Amino acid sequence: MKILHTSDWHLGQKFLYKDREAEHQLALHLLVELIFQEQIEGLIVAGDIFDISNPPNYARRLYYNFLTALLKSPCRHILITGGNHDSPAMLDAPKELLAALNVHVVGAATDPIEKEIIEWKNNQNELEAVIAAVPFLRDGDLRFSVAGESGYERVERVREGILKHYHHLGNIIKEKYAKYNIPIITTGHLYIKGALASEKQDNIYIGDKENMDAAQFPEVFDYVALGHIHRAQAFGKAQRVRYSGSLIPLSFSETKDDKSVYILDFQGKKLEKITTIPVPVFRRLKTIEGTLQEVEEALKRFDSKGNRELTPWVEVIVHTDCIIPQLDVHLQELTKDMNLELMKIRLNYNHHALDAQIEEVDLKDLDQLEVFYKKCESYGAPPDEMEELTTAFLELRHWMNEQEVL
Repeated sequence: MKILHTSDWHLGQKFLYKDREAEHQLALHLLVELIFQEQIEGLIVAGDIFDISNPPNYARRLYYNFLTALLKSPCRHILITGGNHDSPAMLDAPKELLAALNVHVVGAATDPIEKEIIEWKNNQNELEAVIAAVPFLRDGDLRFSVAGESGYERVERVREGILKHYHHLGNIIKEKYAKYNIPIITTGHLYIKGALASEKQDNIYIGDKENMDAAQFPEVFDYVALGHIHRAQAFGKAQRVRYSGSLIPLSFSETKDDKSVYILDFQGKKLEKITTIPVPVFRRLKTIEGTLQEVEEALKRFDSKGNRELTPWVEVIVHTDCIIPQLDVHLQELTKDMNLELMKIRLNYNHHALDAQIEEVDLKDLDQLEVFYKKCESYGAPPDEMEELTTAFLELRHWMNEQEVL
Protein backbone atom coordinates (compact mmCIF):
# COMPACT_ATOMS: atom_id res chain seq x y z
CA MET A 1 0.00 0.00 0.00
CA LYS A 2 1.32 3.45 -0.94
CA ILE A 3 0.58 6.33 1.44
CA LEU A 4 1.47 10.00 1.01
CA HIS A 5 2.36 12.04 4.14
CA THR A 6 2.15 15.84 4.03
CA SER A 7 1.31 18.62 6.49
CA ASP A 8 1.40 22.34 7.24
CA TRP A 9 -0.23 23.69 4.11
CA HIS A 10 -1.29 26.93 5.84
CA LEU A 11 -3.83 27.77 3.17
CA GLY A 12 -4.87 31.41 3.42
CA GLN A 13 -1.55 32.63 4.80
CA LYS A 14 -0.80 36.32 4.41
CA PHE A 15 2.88 36.92 3.69
CA LEU A 16 3.23 40.45 5.03
CA TYR A 17 0.49 42.02 2.86
CA LYS A 18 0.39 39.40 0.05
CA ASP A 19 -1.68 36.24 -0.20
CA ARG A 20 -0.20 32.90 -1.32
CA GLU A 21 -3.08 31.65 -3.47
CA ALA A 22 -1.04 31.18 -6.65
CA GLU A 23 1.70 29.20 -4.88
CA HIS A 24 -0.72 27.02 -2.98
CA GLN A 25 -2.72 26.29 -6.11
CA LEU A 26 0.42 25.12 -7.92
CA ALA A 27 1.58 23.04 -4.94
CA LEU A 28 -1.79 21.32 -4.51
CA HIS A 29 -1.99 20.65 -8.25
CA LEU A 30 1.43 18.99 -7.99
CA LEU A 31 0.14 16.76 -5.17
CA VAL A 32 -2.82 15.69 -7.30
CA GLU A 33 -0.50 14.83 -10.20
CA LEU A 34 1.82 12.94 -7.84
CA ILE A 35 -1.07 10.89 -6.46
CA PHE A 36 -2.08 9.85 -9.99
CA GLN A 37 1.49 9.19 -11.18
CA GLU A 38 2.58 7.17 -8.13
CA GLN A 39 -0.77 5.41 -7.69
CA ILE A 40 -1.07 6.64 -4.12
CA GLU A 41 -3.80 4.77 -2.23
CA GLY A 42 -3.86 6.74 1.03
CA LEU A 43 -3.22 10.38 1.96
CA ILE A 44 -2.43 11.76 5.43
CA VAL A 45 -2.40 15.53 6.07
CA ALA A 46 -1.05 16.04 9.61
CA GLY A 47 -2.49 19.39 10.64
CA ASP A 48 -2.41 23.10 9.85
CA ILE A 49 -4.42 22.79 6.67
CA PHE A 50 -5.30 26.47 7.12
CA ASP A 51 -3.24 29.33 8.49
CA ILE A 52 -5.98 30.95 10.58
CA SER A 53 -9.15 29.78 12.28
CA ASN A 54 -11.36 31.75 9.90
CA PRO A 55 -9.61 31.36 6.52
CA PRO A 56 -10.57 33.44 3.48
CA ASN A 57 -12.97 32.00 0.92
CA TYR A 58 -10.24 31.34 -1.66
CA ALA A 59 -8.39 29.14 0.87
CA ARG A 60 -11.51 27.07 1.52
CA ARG A 61 -12.05 26.80 -2.24
CA LEU A 62 -8.50 25.47 -2.71
CA TYR A 63 -9.13 22.86 -0.02
CA TYR A 64 -12.40 21.56 -1.44
CA ASN A 65 -11.20 21.71 -5.05
CA PHE A 66 -8.21 19.57 -4.03
CA LEU A 67 -10.45 16.97 -2.41
CA THR A 68 -12.77 17.00 -5.43
CA ALA A 69 -9.81 16.41 -7.77
CA LEU A 70 -9.05 13.17 -5.92
CA LEU A 71 -12.49 11.64 -6.30
CA LYS A 72 -11.48 9.73 -9.43
CA SER A 73 -7.87 9.19 -8.39
CA PRO A 74 -6.23 5.96 -7.14
CA CYS A 75 -6.34 7.50 -3.64
CA ARG A 76 -9.10 5.55 -1.88
CA HIS A 77 -8.51 6.96 1.59
CA ILE A 78 -7.84 10.48 2.85
CA LEU A 79 -7.18 11.46 6.47
CA ILE A 80 -7.05 15.09 7.60
CA THR A 81 -6.23 16.06 11.19
CA GLY A 82 -6.41 19.49 12.78
CA GLY A 83 -3.36 21.55 13.74
CA ASN A 84 -2.96 24.40 16.20
CA HIS A 85 -3.73 26.92 13.41
CA ASP A 86 -6.94 25.14 12.39
CA SER A 87 -10.43 25.64 13.76
CA PRO A 88 -11.76 22.23 14.87
CA ALA A 89 -15.32 23.48 14.35
CA MET A 90 -14.63 24.53 10.77
CA LEU A 91 -12.75 21.34 9.85
CA ASP A 92 -15.29 19.05 11.47
CA ALA A 93 -18.40 20.78 10.11
CA PRO A 94 -18.58 18.73 6.84
CA LYS A 95 -17.01 15.54 8.27
CA GLU A 96 -20.12 13.35 7.87
CA LEU A 97 -20.48 14.35 4.23
CA LEU A 98 -16.76 13.89 3.55
CA ALA A 99 -16.73 10.51 5.32
CA ALA A 100 -19.13 9.23 2.64
CA LEU A 101 -16.35 10.03 0.15
CA ASN A 102 -13.69 8.21 2.23
CA VAL A 103 -12.32 11.51 3.51
CA HIS A 104 -11.90 11.22 7.28
CA VAL A 105 -11.53 14.43 9.27
CA VAL A 106 -10.47 14.64 12.93
CA GLY A 107 -10.36 18.32 13.84
CA ALA A 108 -10.07 17.88 17.61
CA ALA A 109 -9.58 15.18 20.22
CA THR A 110 -12.64 12.96 20.50
CA ASP A 111 -14.69 11.61 23.36
CA PRO A 112 -14.55 8.69 23.53
CA ILE A 113 -10.96 8.43 22.35
CA GLU A 114 -11.79 5.39 20.18
CA LYS A 115 -13.34 7.74 17.62
CA GLU A 116 -9.80 8.80 16.70
CA ILE A 117 -9.10 5.29 15.41
CA ILE A 118 -9.76 5.27 11.67
CA GLU A 119 -10.08 2.04 9.70
CA TRP A 120 -9.21 2.05 6.01
CA LYS A 121 -11.04 -0.75 4.18
CA ASN A 122 -11.10 -1.82 0.54
CA ASN A 123 -14.17 -2.41 -1.63
CA GLN A 124 -14.47 -5.93 -0.24
CA ASN A 125 -14.68 -4.47 3.30
CA GLU A 126 -11.26 -5.91 4.11
CA LEU A 127 -9.07 -3.97 6.51
CA GLU A 128 -6.13 -2.27 4.73
CA ALA A 129 -4.73 0.04 7.42
CA VAL A 130 -5.48 1.50 10.84
CA ILE A 131 -4.69 5.10 11.76
CA ALA A 132 -4.68 6.63 15.23
CA ALA A 133 -5.71 10.07 13.96
CA VAL A 134 -4.39 12.33 16.72
CA PRO A 135 -4.91 16.04 16.00
CA PHE A 136 -3.33 18.95 17.86
CA LEU A 137 -4.23 18.24 21.49
CA ARG A 138 -5.46 21.39 23.15
CA ASP A 139 -4.84 22.13 26.79
CA GLY A 140 -8.40 21.23 27.74
CA ASP A 141 -8.01 17.83 26.04
CA LEU A 142 -5.08 16.92 28.24
CA ARG A 143 -5.50 18.23 31.77
CA PHE A 144 -7.60 20.00 34.35
CA SER A 145 -6.49 23.15 36.13
CA VAL A 146 -5.06 22.61 39.58
CA ALA A 147 -5.10 25.52 41.98
CA GLY A 148 -1.67 26.62 43.12
CA GLU A 149 0.38 24.52 40.71
CA SER A 150 3.64 26.02 39.45
CA GLY A 151 4.47 26.69 35.81
CA TYR A 152 6.78 23.65 35.77
CA GLU A 153 4.04 21.42 37.23
CA ARG A 154 1.60 22.69 34.62
CA VAL A 155 4.01 21.88 31.78
CA GLU A 156 4.64 18.40 33.19
CA ARG A 157 0.92 17.70 33.41
CA VAL A 158 0.50 18.67 29.75
CA ARG A 159 3.42 16.48 28.73
CA GLU A 160 2.02 13.56 30.72
CA GLY A 161 -1.36 14.13 29.07
CA ILE A 162 0.17 13.85 25.59
CA LEU A 163 1.94 10.60 26.48
CA LYS A 164 -1.17 9.10 28.08
CA HIS A 165 -3.21 9.96 25.00
CA TYR A 166 -0.85 8.11 22.66
CA HIS A 167 -0.39 5.14 24.98
CA HIS A 168 -4.13 4.79 25.53
CA LEU A 169 -4.66 4.65 21.76
CA GLY A 170 -1.66 2.33 21.37
CA ASN A 171 -3.04 -0.14 23.90
CA ILE A 172 -6.48 -0.21 22.25
CA ILE A 173 -4.97 -0.72 18.79
CA LYS A 174 -2.50 -3.36 19.97
CA GLU A 175 -5.27 -5.41 21.52
CA LYS A 176 -7.64 -5.12 18.56
CA TYR A 177 -5.46 -4.87 15.43
CA ALA A 178 -1.93 -6.18 16.12
CA LYS A 179 -2.88 -9.59 14.72
CA TYR A 180 -3.52 -8.11 11.25
CA ASN A 181 -0.76 -7.82 8.66
CA ILE A 182 -1.58 -4.18 7.88
CA PRO A 183 0.08 -0.77 8.42
CA ILE A 184 -0.65 0.77 11.83
CA ILE A 185 0.05 4.51 11.81
CA THR A 186 -0.47 7.46 14.10
CA THR A 187 -0.42 11.20 13.49
CA GLY A 188 0.55 14.16 15.64
CA HIS A 189 0.90 17.91 15.68
CA LEU A 190 3.46 18.78 18.34
CA TYR A 191 7.13 19.51 19.10
CA ILE A 192 9.35 16.42 19.28
CA LYS A 193 12.58 16.53 21.30
CA GLY A 194 15.49 17.43 19.04
CA ALA A 195 13.33 18.76 16.20
CA LEU A 196 14.99 21.48 14.13
CA ALA A 197 12.84 24.44 13.15
CA SER A 198 13.73 26.86 10.38
CA GLU A 199 12.96 29.80 12.66
CA LYS A 200 11.95 30.55 16.21
CA GLN A 201 8.72 28.63 16.56
CA ASP A 202 6.38 28.90 19.52
CA ASN A 203 5.96 25.73 21.50
CA ILE A 204 2.23 25.20 21.17
CA TYR A 205 1.97 23.70 24.66
CA ILE A 206 4.14 26.28 26.49
CA GLY A 207 7.16 25.41 28.61
CA ASP A 208 10.33 24.13 27.00
CA LYS A 209 10.28 22.97 23.41
CA GLU A 210 10.24 19.25 24.09
CA ASN A 211 6.68 17.92 24.26
CA MET A 212 7.84 14.30 24.03
CA ASP A 213 10.67 12.12 22.79
CA ALA A 214 10.34 10.28 19.47
CA ALA A 215 11.11 7.00 21.25
CA GLN A 216 8.05 7.45 23.48
CA PHE A 217 5.56 6.67 20.73
CA PRO A 218 4.22 3.13 21.31
CA GLU A 219 5.98 0.44 19.29
CA VAL A 220 2.68 -0.74 17.84
CA PHE A 221 2.84 2.18 15.40
CA ASP A 222 4.76 1.33 12.23
CA TYR A 223 4.96 5.02 11.25
CA VAL A 224 4.34 8.35 12.98
CA ALA A 225 3.19 11.12 10.61
CA LEU A 226 3.88 14.50 12.22
CA GLY A 227 3.09 18.12 11.50
CA HIS A 228 3.90 21.50 13.12
CA ILE A 229 7.64 21.83 12.39
CA HIS A 230 8.15 23.26 8.90
CA ARG A 231 11.45 21.52 8.15
CA ALA A 232 11.24 17.90 6.93
CA GLN A 233 13.17 15.53 9.22
CA ALA A 234 13.21 12.04 10.70
CA PHE A 235 14.07 10.56 14.11
CA GLY A 236 15.58 7.35 15.43
CA LYS A 237 17.44 4.53 13.72
CA ALA A 238 14.33 3.25 11.98
CA GLN A 239 13.31 6.83 11.15
CA ARG A 240 9.67 5.86 11.56
CA VAL A 241 8.88 9.21 13.23
CA ARG A 242 8.86 12.02 10.66
CA TYR A 243 7.87 15.60 10.00
CA SER A 244 7.00 16.12 6.35
CA GLY A 245 7.51 19.89 6.71
CA SER A 246 5.50 22.71 5.16
CA LEU A 247 4.37 22.50 1.55
CA ILE A 248 5.76 25.92 0.57
CA PRO A 249 8.27 28.27 2.29
CA LEU A 250 6.21 30.24 4.79
CA SER A 251 8.82 32.84 5.76
CA PHE A 252 12.19 34.18 4.66
CA SER A 253 13.81 31.91 7.27
CA GLU A 254 12.65 28.83 5.32
CA THR A 255 14.30 29.74 2.03
CA LYS A 256 17.15 27.23 2.53
CA ASP A 257 14.85 24.34 3.41
CA ASP A 258 14.08 21.71 0.78
CA LYS A 259 10.30 21.31 0.70
CA SER A 260 9.03 17.78 0.22
CA VAL A 261 6.43 15.11 0.95
CA TYR A 262 6.93 11.44 1.83
CA ILE A 263 5.67 8.35 0.03
CA LEU A 264 5.41 5.31 2.33
CA ASP A 265 5.53 1.95 0.60
CA PHE A 266 4.06 -0.77 2.82
CA GLN A 267 4.11 -4.49 2.11
CA GLY A 268 1.64 -5.76 4.63
CA LYS A 269 2.65 -4.06 7.85
CA LYS A 270 6.30 -3.82 6.84
CA LEU A 271 7.43 -0.37 5.74
CA GLU A 272 9.61 -1.37 2.80
CA LYS A 273 10.61 2.08 1.62
CA ILE A 274 10.19 5.78 2.35
CA THR A 275 10.69 8.05 -0.65
CA THR A 276 11.22 11.77 -0.30
CA ILE A 277 9.54 13.66 -3.13
CA PRO A 278 10.83 17.24 -3.57
CA VAL A 279 8.24 19.99 -3.93
CA PRO A 280 9.57 22.74 -6.22
CA VAL A 281 9.62 26.33 -5.03
CA PHE A 282 7.14 28.11 -7.24
CA ARG A 283 8.01 31.54 -5.87
CA ARG A 284 11.50 32.31 -4.60
CA LEU A 285 11.80 34.01 -1.23
CA LYS A 286 15.19 35.65 -1.03
CA THR A 287 17.05 37.56 1.69
CA ILE A 288 19.82 39.86 0.46
CA GLU A 289 22.08 41.31 3.14
CA GLY A 290 25.17 43.55 3.16
CA THR A 291 26.29 47.11 2.65
CA LEU A 292 24.24 49.25 0.30
CA GLN A 293 26.70 48.65 -2.54
CA GLU A 294 26.75 44.89 -1.88
CA VAL A 295 22.94 44.82 -1.79
CA GLU A 296 22.65 46.73 -5.08
CA GLU A 297 25.06 44.34 -6.81
CA ALA A 298 23.32 41.27 -5.35
CA LEU A 299 19.92 42.52 -6.54
CA LYS A 300 21.26 42.92 -10.09
CA ARG A 301 22.77 39.42 -10.04
CA PHE A 302 19.56 37.91 -8.68
CA ASP A 303 17.51 39.62 -11.40
CA SER A 304 19.83 38.35 -14.14
CA LYS A 305 19.07 34.70 -13.31
CA GLY A 306 16.22 34.64 -15.81
CA ASN A 307 12.45 34.29 -15.87
CA ARG A 308 10.58 32.58 -13.07
CA GLU A 309 7.04 31.22 -12.88
CA LEU A 310 6.04 33.66 -10.13
CA THR A 311 7.73 36.96 -9.30
CA PRO A 312 10.26 36.43 -6.46
CA TRP A 313 9.74 38.22 -3.17
CA VAL A 314 12.87 39.78 -1.69
CA GLU A 315 13.85 40.95 1.77
CA VAL A 316 16.73 43.44 1.93
CA ILE A 317 18.86 44.11 5.03
CA VAL A 318 21.34 46.99 4.63
CA HIS A 319 24.23 47.25 7.11
CA THR A 320 25.56 50.75 7.72
CA ASP A 321 27.08 52.98 10.38
CA CYS A 322 24.76 55.85 9.57
CA ILE A 323 21.18 56.50 8.55
CA ILE A 324 20.60 56.39 4.79
CA PRO A 325 17.86 58.89 3.86
CA GLN A 326 15.07 57.54 1.64
CA LEU A 327 16.63 54.11 1.40
CA ASP A 328 13.31 52.51 0.49
CA VAL A 329 12.72 55.05 -2.32
CA HIS A 330 16.21 54.43 -3.70
CA LEU A 331 15.87 50.62 -3.68
CA GLN A 332 12.36 50.66 -5.10
CA GLU A 333 13.61 52.85 -7.96
CA LEU A 334 16.58 50.54 -8.52
CA THR A 335 14.37 47.45 -8.77
CA LYS A 336 11.31 48.86 -10.57
CA ASP A 337 12.23 47.14 -13.86
CA MET A 338 13.61 43.97 -12.27
CA ASN A 339 11.77 40.67 -12.13
CA LEU A 340 11.39 40.77 -8.36
CA GLU A 341 9.32 42.51 -5.71
CA LEU A 342 10.85 44.12 -2.63
CA MET A 343 8.72 42.99 0.28
CA LYS A 344 10.77 44.21 3.19
CA ILE A 345 13.60 46.73 3.58
CA ARG A 346 15.50 46.95 6.84
CA LEU A 347 18.33 49.26 7.89
CA ASN A 348 20.71 47.66 10.37
CA TYR A 349 22.92 50.23 12.06
CA ASN A 350 24.51 50.95 15.44
CA HIS A 351 22.72 53.79 17.17
CA HIS A 352 24.41 55.18 20.30
CA ALA A 353 22.93 57.52 22.85
CA LEU A 354 25.65 58.82 25.20
CA ASP A 355 27.69 55.69 25.98
CA ALA A 356 24.87 53.15 25.73
CA GLN A 357 23.71 51.38 22.63
CA ILE A 358 19.95 51.47 22.17
CA GLU A 359 18.29 48.44 20.69
CA GLU A 360 15.72 49.58 18.15
CA VAL A 361 12.91 47.19 17.34
CA ASP A 362 10.56 47.45 14.40
CA LEU A 363 7.08 46.29 15.43
CA LYS A 364 6.64 44.69 11.99
CA ASP A 365 9.52 42.31 12.78
CA LEU A 366 7.82 40.93 15.89
CA ASP A 367 5.14 38.27 16.13
CA GLN A 368 2.16 38.55 18.49
CA LEU A 369 3.83 36.66 21.31
CA GLU A 370 6.96 38.83 21.17
CA VAL A 371 4.82 41.98 21.35
CA PHE A 372 3.05 40.50 24.38
CA TYR A 373 6.40 39.75 26.08
CA LYS A 374 7.66 43.29 25.52
CA LYS A 375 4.39 44.75 26.80
CA CYS A 376 4.68 42.65 29.96
CA GLU A 377 8.27 43.84 30.43
CA SER A 378 7.21 47.46 30.06
CA TYR A 379 4.69 46.97 32.89
CA GLY A 380 7.28 45.27 35.07
CA ALA A 381 5.77 41.79 35.07
CA PRO A 382 7.82 39.48 37.35
CA PRO A 383 9.77 36.81 35.40
CA ASP A 384 8.35 34.03 37.58
CA GLU A 385 4.83 34.96 36.46
CA MET A 386 5.54 34.97 32.72
CA GLU A 387 4.66 31.28 32.30
CA GLU A 388 1.12 31.78 33.58
CA LEU A 389 0.68 35.11 31.76
CA THR A 390 1.79 33.54 28.48
CA THR A 391 -0.54 30.57 28.91
CA ALA A 392 -3.46 32.91 29.62
CA PHE A 393 -2.60 35.05 26.59
CA LEU A 394 -2.48 32.07 24.21
CA GLU A 395 -5.69 30.60 25.59
CA LEU A 396 -7.44 33.97 25.16
CA ARG A 397 -6.07 34.35 21.62
CA HIS A 398 -7.29 30.87 20.72
CA TRP A 399 -10.74 31.60 22.22
CA MET A 400 -10.99 34.83 20.20
CA ASN A 401 -10.05 32.97 16.99
CA GLU A 402 -12.73 30.38 17.72
CA GLN A 403 -15.33 33.12 18.20
CA GLU A 404 -14.47 34.51 14.73
CA VAL A 405 -15.39 31.16 13.19
CA LEU A 406 -18.62 30.87 15.15
